[in-house]
Amino acid sequence: MTDLTPVRRALISVSDKTGLVEFATALAGHGVELLSTGGTARALREAGLTVKDVSDVTGFPEMMDGRVKTLHPVVHGGLLALRDNDAHVAAMEEHGIGAIDLVVVNLYPFEETVAKGAEYAEVIENIDIGGPAMIRSAAKNHGFVNIVVDVADYDVVLAEMAGNDGQTTYALRQRLAQTAYARTAAYDTAVSTWMAAQVGDTPRRRTFGGELAQTLRYGENPHQAAAFYTDGSARPGVATATQHQGKELSYNNINDTDAAFELVSEFAGKGPACAIIKHANPCGVATGATLKEAYTRAFDCDRTSAFGGIIALNTELDGDTAREITGIFTEVVIAPAASAEAREVFAAKKNLRLLTTDGLADASAAALAVKQVSGGFLVQDKDVGRITADDLKVVTKRQPSEQELADLLFAWTVAKHVKSNAIIYVKDGATVGVGAGQMSRVDSTRIAARKAQDMAEAMGLPAPLTQGSVVASDAFFPFADGLITAAEAGATALIQPGGSMRDDEVIAAADEAGLAMVFTGMRHFRH
Repeated sequence: MTDLTPVRRALISVSDKTGLVEFATALAGHGVELLSTGGTARALREAGLTVKDVSDVTGFPEMMDGRVKTLHPVVHGGLLALRDNDAHVAAMEEHGIGAIDLVVVNLYPFEETVAKGAEYAEVIENIDIGGPAMIRSAAKNHGFVNIVVDVADYDVVLAEMAGNDGQTTYALRQRLAQTAYARTAAYDTAVSTWMAAQVGDTPRRRTFGGELAQTLRYGENPHQAAAFYTDGSARPGVATATQHQGKELSYNNINDTDAAFELVSEFAGKGPACAIIKHANPCGVATGATLKEAYTRAFDCDRTSAFGGIIALNTELDGDTAREITGIFTEVVIAPAASAEAREVFAAKKNLRLLTTDGLADASAAALAVKQVSGGFLVQDKDVGRITADDLKVVTKRQPSEQELADLLFAWTVAKHVKSNAIIYVKDGATVGVGAGQMSRVDSTRIAARKAQDMAEAMGLPAPLTQGSVVASDAFFPFADGLITAAEAGATALIQPGGSMRDDEVIAAADEAGLAMVFTGMRHFRH
């Protein structure tokens, strides 16, 4: 093996034909012989290029509806032969195998086929076999063979060939091989994940794959290296959004923006809604008659924490709301769309990132949640649990009023997106106090009430914001103290899962305080 090896013969077989003709034309300009299959060969011939069919090289036609075309010793011998091994060279000569120096393959669109909801049989037919086999053969023999699986690498290969008289360096071939192995691993991950869903059992082996979307400046802290990878799904959100202005998103920006958009997507079809997130927790969530009203009501929950936060909206951002948002420093705004007027307003705030998603995420869609721990991964279903008024069990003497019931359901929705222990005070479709991430549930109750009192004092209001509110708890109250604290803050109704050994004690305390309380039978721990 030498550092520089010439590219004399290339095999090209691609589903994504972006840049194909230009790349193949440049290869031909270097005197490279082109081998190809099916639609790729046809596209190259239509562009006026000379192409030899792989079937002419192997002596076998494509068969079985294209399932078998490159799985042949003439192909894989040409890829795997060590050019500096006399025995390998002799075997090539004996069996009429020509060396293949470059393979260009991008695989059948399996992920796209699954994403569009295709039937089982169609998905199966889009599992590529010959492509991954060629990729792995070429990557293994990267000492002599170049493997290209991404359109983004076309120019890199051509630049090396132009600078090295039609040759490529070992360093490039090694990088291409690493990319190739990652691609086949991600492809097999997509197939195995889909198959696991079809089978329905917990799979014995589980893999995860992703494609680099962005190398980040750093992670949660400046001393941590970080990158952002996408999983190929079409779910609207931070990974698929269009960024209209502002500097690149940071690790923390991406994490918080995802949390904000997932929360506000819960309110699809429920009128204008806004969620303001800080450090992955909501500091204000509200609905309103207009988007501007939803934003101002969310902002009024905790104006201090909203500074430097992430704002997510569930409908098109308009000019009035944009002007209101620019009243304080905001890191990111994400919405399904933004009007021309809103974009013009934001243009004056160069550091404000604006993202649009062309839709809301489906809050009920099944997905996996993955968390790394030392030595492994924890994998669970994403929390898509939802309840309606019909699912609630009233456990107190007093029934909740219609307004209390609406607020209880709103608070329960928000609680799912707040770190445990989570306590949410809500009044008239807006959070007025959020207690998150405390080791004690009663502490979360007190902190949320205290923040609401501080906010009322800052706004010059005579009573705390929690007066006349309802409360959601993401898990049961283990003792009555948390409920009593909420009642002292002015809450009139509570929603919680129930299931504590002391439920009777908690219910009795609610009755004594004149509160209405409902059980959901579902909890929303979020760690």
